[in-house]
Amino acid sequence: MTDPAARILQLRQWIQHHNTRYYVLDDPEISDDAFDQLFRELVDLESQHPAWITPDSPTQRVGGAPLESFPQARHLTPMMSLDNAFSDDETAEFHRRVREGLGVDEVEYVAEPKIDGVSLNLIYQRGELRQALTRGDGETGEEVTANARTIAVLPLRLKGEAIPEWLEVRGEVFLRKQDFARLNRQVEERGERSLANPRNAAAGSLRQLDPKITASRPLALFCHGMGRVEGGSLPSRHSEIMALFQTWGLPVCPRLTVVHGLEGCLNYYRALESDRHTLPYEIDGVVYKVNRLADRERLGSVARAPRWARAHKFPPVEARTRVLAIDVQVGRTGVITPVARLAPVAVGGVTVSNATLHNLDEVRRKDVRPGDGVVVCRAGDVIPEVVRVVPELRSEGTIPFDMPTHCPECGAPVEQAEGETAFRCTGGWSCPAQVREALRHFVGRDGLDIEGVGEKLIEQLYRERLLTDPSDLFHLHRHRQRLEGLERLGVKSVDNLLAAIAKRQTTTLPRFLFALGIRDVGEATARNLAHHFGDLESLMAADAPSLEGVADVGPKVAARVVAFFADPRNRALVERLRQAGVHWPPPAEASTPGGSKPLAGQTVVLTGELSSLTRQQAKMRLEALGAKVSGSVSQRTAFVAAGEKPGSKLANAQALGVKVLDEAAFLELLARHGEYRRSN
Repeated sequence: MTDPAARILQLRQWIQHHNTRYYVLDDPEISDDAFDQLFRELVDLESQHPAWITPDSPTQRVGGAPLESFPQARHLTPMMSLDNAFSDDETAEFHRRVREGLGVDEVEYVAEPKIDGVSLNLIYQRGELRQALTRGDGETGEEVTANARTIAVLPLRLKGEAIPEWLEVRGEVFLRKQDFARLNRQVEERGERSLANPRNAAAGSLRQLDPKITASRPLALFCHGMGRVEGGSLPSRHSEIMALFQTWGLPVCPRLTVVHGLEGCLNYYRALESDRHTLPYEIDGVVYKVNRLADRERLGSVARAPRWARAHKFPPVEARTRVLAIDVQVGRTGVITPVARLAPVAVGGVTVSNATLHNLDEVRRKDVRPGDGVVVCRAGDVIPEVVRVVPELRSEGTIPFDMPTHCPECGAPVEQAEGETAFRCTGGWSCPAQVREALRHFVGRDGLDIEGVGEKLIEQLYRERLLTDPSDLFHLHRHRQRLEGLERLGVKSVDNLLAAIAKRQTTTLPRFLFALGIRDVGEATARNLAHHFGDLESLMAADAPSLEGVADVGPKVAARVVAFFADPRNRALVERLRQAGVHWPPPAEASTPGGSKPLAGQTVVLTGELSSLTRQQAKMRLEALGAKVSGSVSQRTAFVAAGEKPGSKLANAQALGVKVLDEAAFLELLARHGEYRRSN
């Protein structure tokens, strides 16, 4: 008679093996019925011997009550985006910069398909899955651990040896083509609206508040990178790390390949492009990554993208349709954008009825007119656009488009500033369109991120004059009775709305600055401004020269910030928001006797390879001590921390007489202030 404990272990191993064959390799060895029989046998045995059930058993992937919302959590290290290349020439330029940055003639890359899915960050402690987060804004994501546990191919516990104490794994969640088609058939049979494409379906499935719904969706996963690693070490090449991941049970794309130089990258791209329609999953391009980790450290990153990786996108999907009309939209900053209203057409799995025409120069260059037959394209999440007119489909008597002289929303004059392509409505806060767009920006994901306050609700509240500027959000509780009388808003909905707004009264200074909608101030710039000045009052009082001392802030952005805070209407809005209870914690203080940050106000530059910690870890330690980490050396640089194989920054520092610390002195400085302790 078979030992039940041994049989349970054997069944778990078989089920995991067959999940990998199905979801990763697209090469199942057994039928669905045979798989179901194995699973049912495991369920029966575990029900007979409940003491033997372990958290990492395949039967434990579904469980827990539905959530009311997803909690937020910070990634151990930021999840960066990738810059895109749309041609061979742009890929060649990327390769040139990598070669020059490393000072070598040839570069070894890892190439892999760019899966059209949704990013996921996994944190393992001692080999056990502890947390799963969505990408979010790159620094903070939503915790979807219960849902991630339902992904059949995702190991709840890593197997093998030499697994680090803490391991942060990055991957892409997706739906295979045949699973997406099957899911859509089920949705349509229930009389529900069909899902637009596999990517949106995967994202929606991962963010279901009820894990049982996520479990009913056949999500798959490929792991493609890592973040923080503590209490252990990984190989020196990305390809070797991915091979090690596979031995630990983490799924890795089988099309991942090591290539050499530009020719290797382009050959891989062309081969994958010809195969893309035969793959079991959707891809929208190829990703190239420098293979050696030490080379990555030397190349570093800019803003939110690494210099050592690039996504080479496939040509966009195109379709023909007809322009029914050309309207204009008024944006948050007053920009008037022409939009083509189209006869609905399917493009890349999505039905498109509108396409941007960008600006008047583009309309004239392409000579797009109402009634024209046109080619439209859509690539990934890019807004659909008109590529070109089809001349043979043009009817007689069509009239060229011209910009309106007055705003269609508020009637204010439309002007074009000297040297600018854009036309702008001059109505400002008196223009309903600008106010609505400003409100959407304020509550958006990268702003205050107020859950449940979407475009339709903003339109509704604006029509009712309950929401005329962002500060009104925090007074809506005074109008509860009116809110409950609005369409689609009942007692429970109002409870949720007011709770979500109250929750976001506590925010961060970078989010607040971004939410204000200062022209040309994006997420990265808002974060740099907040870190540099520390508090809002100092920033509001800053002049242009002071602002230009902030990383990535030039004369144009500095002028925008000065002009924004010089406007009495904007200062009044800030004051109303503060009085309404919007606040953020003060800058974190380092653990020093005086409570102040020991490197506050100092600019530091890193160069070369540090053996004891990564470039990103060094940067985080320095920023925690109040320093600003810069990418270039100047006379204002406090010191340069130089590791092995330093670049030109060391020579620049020596020429300018800037203090240079070797690795030992740098680590001593960090340890002196309590920000770094050797773990070995």
